[in-house]
Amino acid sequence: MVPGMRVRGALLAVVAVAGTIAATGCGGAMRRFPLRDTLWLDTDLEPVEIACRPDPEEPGEQLCRPEEYVSSFAWDGADNLVFRPVSNFLAVDPGDEAVNVNAMDEVPDSAWFTNRIGMHPVTPEQVAAGYCAEEAGAVLDVDGPDGSWVIDMGKPNGANPGFRVIVNGMKFMLKADPLDQPERATGATSIASRIYYAAGWWAPCDSVVYLRPELLTLTPGLTVTDNSGNTTPFDHEALVGVLRNASHRGNLVRMVASRWLPGRAIGPFRYEGTRDDDPNDVVPHEDRRDLRGARVIAAWLNHFDSREQNTMDTWMAVDAHHKDSSPGHVRHWYIDLGDCFGSEWAWEMMSKRLGYAYYLDFADLVADFATIGLIPRPWDGVSRSPDGSIFGFYRAHDFEPDDWLGGYPNPAFQRMTERDAAWATRILARMTPAHIDAALSVADYTAPEHRAFLRRIVLDRHRRILRRYLSRLSPIADVRVEGSTELCGVDLARRTRALPEARFAYAASMYTGHDLAPRPGARAGAGSSDGRVCVTLTHFAADGGPEPGSVERYAIVDVTNGHAEGALRAHLYDLGPTRGFRLVGLERPGDADPPSP
Repeated sequence: MVPGMRVRGALLAVVAVAGTIAATGCGGAMRRFPLRDTLWLDTDLEPVEIACRPDPEEPGEQLCRPEEYVSSFAWDGADNLVFRPVSNFLAVDPGDEAVNVNAMDEVPDSAWFTNRIGMHPVTPEQVAAGYCAEEAGAVLDVDGPDGSWVIDMGKPNGANPGFRVIVNGMKFMLKADPLDQPERATGATSIASRIYYAAGWWAPCDSVVYLRPELLTLTPGLTVTDNSGNTTPFDHEALVGVLRNASHRGNLVRMVASRWLPGRAIGPFRYEGTRDDDPNDVVPHEDRRDLRGARVIAAWLNHFDSREQNTMDTWMAVDAHHKDSSPGHVRHWYIDLGDCFGSEWAWEMMSKRLGYAYYLDFADLVADFATIGLIPRPWDGVSRSPDGSIFGFYRAHDFEPDDWLGGYPNPAFQRMTERDAAWATRILARMTPAHIDAALSVADYTAPEHRAFLRRIVLDRHRRILRRYLSRLSPIADVRVEGSTELCGVDLARRTRALPEARFAYAASMYTGHDLAPRPGARAGAGSSDGRVCVTLTHFAADGGPEPGSVERYAIVDVTNGHAEGALRAHLYDLGPTRGFRLVGLERPGDADPPSP
């Protein structure tokens, strides 16, 4: 678990079990990497066959996909707030490093995550497009004829009212803003979906639209059932109520249109365990780096409602025209991101706590009881900014990434280690102010001061995350061998100016052979302020001689930047002057001690 993160739980607070666990890899036997290609594509993208069963709703039809998982709203809250924390405490399970990590200390492309801005050039325009660029017609045309948007379903649950429309054969969920925060939720989900998608997670095409009410036509006889199980008609009166309470620009109604996800929806994914009916799902979710590291982006945007009910799995059948057929694979999505950037509850004191404490936080309850509420809290005395009043209590001046908490204890977030957080932060470090501006632009806020306020807070929280998670483990990334004798990378802490330039001083050490004997001659030098750093290596193996994968050709190069506590540890094979060095692995230990054989 990340050093500094508060360890929570009912019994833990009572007995005051001390400590946080810094899984930063100090000491122990040295790991050697074999001479082979790095895994960059997870096998969970391969199509699998699912046994067919009768469709209970369509006689004579077969379902050849995983079962639909229905997440109980009440049970999800009780399980995550009470039962699971107590169970985990009794099990004394501190967690370990993530499992789905390749030899380069990265996460391969999978059904959960795709390397985008963290590995490939991404333009601000591509950030603004997000997932919308992957499907034709994903953005609604508001200039269609009257009555061309057919409402076929009311929105069944969630904080924001809405309905589903069918336009030119495509489905969109339309959601409105709450009355007390006009334009925030619609803008928030549009921005957050772009940021999540650019970073590598799967997020839908959510776009702000300003529509004429005349575009809509209501299918008769619709009903809607809320989270409490109450069913009411979704008729003309209900539709008028949604439109009346929504944000407006003149005579136009502001809503967010979310393109219906591709494939067949089969319910949310859980943040722990695996799906028994998905042969591809073999890594416990709480041990996935992509799910653990998502805590960093959730903290940045204050996506406190980061629970399973705001996720979705879809079955992606190979035969896209038969969505319930096999073979196929499951894709995992983050949805309903409208809580980001300062969502508020009806109870103001709870709104102030969002991001600082769980909805039901036993540690705080015990502390308040023991001290009669005299302990000062981070949320005490905070107020809304006049320039950003629609963003509630979203702020940056007291934001501590380690201390951020969602509404529920999230099993994957709680097991995030320093390495998981550093991995996610290396991705966010590629997001420049231009990328962030592009994401913010899709919110289309009416008041210029709202966009200016949000930009200031988002950039400030971004800087705080970079300073925290690029300062302990090595922030050197994009490592590769150039030419015959150079090992180069990019120091993201230096490129982003997360730390003062004067504090960077590079050094390199090389260790070779079976006994990892120190070898002189490795020289580290920094380029311009773009963060580039290179190490000049000296060959110690000839073209002929030992086999390519022999331990006699093995080399380790440690690179320090003068600030991070740990070194970048590169594992290489010297294949001789003709074939050069081959990079086979990267590690980021928590210290700069030499490797031991």
